[in-house]
Amino acid sequence: MTVSATAAASTAASSSTKTSLSSLTNNFSDFLNLLMTQLQNQDPTSPMDTNTFTSQLVQYASVEQQINTNSSLTKLIEATQSNAMLQSGSVVGKQAQVTSDHVALQDGTAVLGFSATAAQRVSIGVYSDAGIKLNETSMQAKAGDNAWTWDGRDSAGNKMADGSYKVVVADSTGTALNTTTTGTVTGMQKTGDTVNVSLGSLTAPMSSVQSVTN
Repeated sequence: MTVSATAAASTAASSSTKTSLSSLTNNFSDFLNLLMTQLQNQDPTSPMDTNTFTSQLVQYASVEQQINTNSSLTKLIEATQSNAMLQSGSVVGKQAQVTSDHVALQDGTAVLGFSATAAQRVSIGVYSDAGIKLNETSMQAKAGDNAWTWDGRDSAGNKMADGSYKVVVADSTGTALNTTTTGTVTGMQKTGDTVNVSLGSLTAPMSSVQSVTN
């Protein structure tokens, strides 16, 4: 089962719609003020041409219709986001792989994934969020997808508490590689227009989810 980036797409669309609606509403208000000012200050001996007035009223109606349409679209997007949140809740308790520069240490184990362009020796560093290096190792990677499991211990053998830890994987040239982590989904949150997935202490946007398995 693969989770798509529907929530992220809906978020972007909602933000764009709200911005456009605000701009359109402001323009509508300006247009109405100009029209009323024009009517109030027209020359009684030479009133506004009927065709011109009718044309402006048509524009007025058109702008009003656009505002109503955008309002309805915003409500539809918000409903879609709520539905996406409910559907996303079905992944709680399942294993998810997310793109992240952190690993989720759960029950004393963290699973790291990365892709190498060729078989080579890579270095792996695990850090606290304060930037303190906790562990460093190396492994022979194969070309393509690779996985490494951290037992949650630092370089001195001390067991680290479950949580989110920064990880850096560098290839033989010292170039940092993109990484993923796999763990159990423990919850979903909606922050503003963004839906996030939690793997223990690690929180990532739904758009970063690569796969979900039972």
